[in-house]
Amino acid sequence: MNFKKTLLAAIISGSAVLTGCSDSDSSSSGSTTEPTAQTAAQGESKNFWFEQASDAVAAAANTAPNQTRAKNVILFIGDGMGISTTTAARIFEGQTRGETGEENNLAWDTFPYAALAKTYNTDQQTPDSAGTMTAMMTGVKTDAGVLGVDEDVERADCTTVNGNELVSAVSLAEIAGKATGVVSTARITHATPAATYAVTPDRDWEDDTKAQGGCEDIASQLISFDEGDGIDVTLGGGRRHFIPVADGGRRGDARNLPNEWLAGSGVRQYVTDKAGLDAVDTTATDKLLGLFTSSHMSYEADRDDTVEPSLTDMTETAIDMLSKDEDGYMLVVESGRIDHGHHAGNAYRALTDAVEFSNAVKAAVAKVNLEETLIIVTADHSHVFTIAGYPKRGNPILGKVVKIDDSEATDANGLPYTTVGYMNGLGFAELETGGDDRYGLAPVAGRQDLTNVDTTNQGYHQETLIPRAGGETHAGEDVGIYATGPWAHLVQGTLEQNVIFHIINQATGLVELADANTP
Repeated sequence: MNFKKTLLAAIISGSAVLTGCSDSDSSSSGSTTEPTAQTAAQGESKNFWFEQASDAVAAAANTAPNQTRAKNVILFIGDGMGISTTTAARIFEGQTRGETGEENNLAWDTFPYAALAKTYNTDQQTPDSAGTMTAMMTGVKTDAGVLGVDEDVERADCTTVNGNELVSAVSLAEIAGKATGVVSTARITHATPAATYAVTPDRDWEDDTKAQGGCEDIASQLISFDEGDGIDVTLGGGRRHFIPVADGGRRGDARNLPNEWLAGSGVRQYVTDKAGLDAVDTTATDKLLGLFTSSHMSYEADRDDTVEPSLTDMTETAIDMLSKDEDGYMLVVESGRIDHGHHAGNAYRALTDAVEFSNAVKAAVAKVNLEETLIIVTADHSHVFTIAGYPKRGNPILGKVVKIDDSEATDANGLPYTTVGYMNGLGFAELETGGDDRYGLAPVAGRQDLTNVDTTNQGYHQETLIPRAGGETHAGEDVGIYATGPWAHLVQGTLEQNVIFHIINQATGLVELADANTP
């Protein structure tokens, strides 16, 4: 008997293999190998799984690398979006549609190429966003807490910057004659978006009251950015760092940076709410600045869509603006508040923002020509967020663990526990609404009785193993990189994070083009 052929034929036909019994016998004997009622209702079977996997391999085998020069590049950064966050968000989104969730795909799950990035900083095993984003933007790994400079600087020492400056991909794109844009749901002066344009020894120097030693503050650097014709589209939060104290901001030098920016050349628009963004005529506007909130923009779960635009709204507007440039563009889009939800120990808000991040990626894919546009989706770092226990398939990802026999799992003391949780942080809280800003409060130690607690509520904050007053921390494991478009096939294996810059450069020829445009 040819075992391989027999096995293959049996799988394809859906018949039982080497069990010594029929499907009905298996069912009557209480076997757990048959599809559950839930999966059977979706039409799943041995044949389904076999054909699904076979089709996936066939699709991969027929994917030919695109080695044409990329006209455009969009780099999407899910701040703090580690592998566990991607998995949980995938399930969470599917369950909001009434599915079991595990079978769902986020926008980048269907990209043809993927890899892992090692995220450590040159001085830290578990990184921060400033050093990691600088690595992706410049091709050079550096210390935690610094932006646009190499590891030879001393943090917060302005005198060490000279000679250690790095050049970002956004600067190169501008010099090369391309349009550029930066979008974030965080303050636009926060570490990740700031790494696209700022050079500073301290990520905290967001305005003049913080910057020291004669260094220019981050907000001022954005306005004075003069590579090429300057950044074309900037959308995000952080207005307080651009306006004087007298106007409700934090600037001590009385400068109103948006007004200074408006005085520049070309047709410029400055907007502060969703209505203003919606009213922008992208065909007749040369430069666009949007500062929608004083600090970070709202979590997607809390956003008033009559006041603040979504990440998808900002991404679509940015693409409409930038795609007018015949030389192409470089756009960086950050979902900044995935990270903040995790720091607060609030998985609901972190995952809701991750789902909106997927929506923004999906919208971008629908708008661009992937034959000429490289799209990379990745994260700057991970979080100590975990998926554990043995919940049955389809169990609410934010719920308590329910096993496949429908009994609730309990710990050694008989207490129920959730599927997702954190290694460290502020710990348990049950809040009616809002309440993610819990910093300064005493952390909660020890297990809580969750019997009568709705852990799927947006105000629930997960338990933690190690109580930590400063909130939950980043994690040091690798993060995913997902790519589609020209030269996306270079996203393979396990890479140092700074390789992302070099993949972008290989695809677009930014260094070569910038050299050609430099007198």
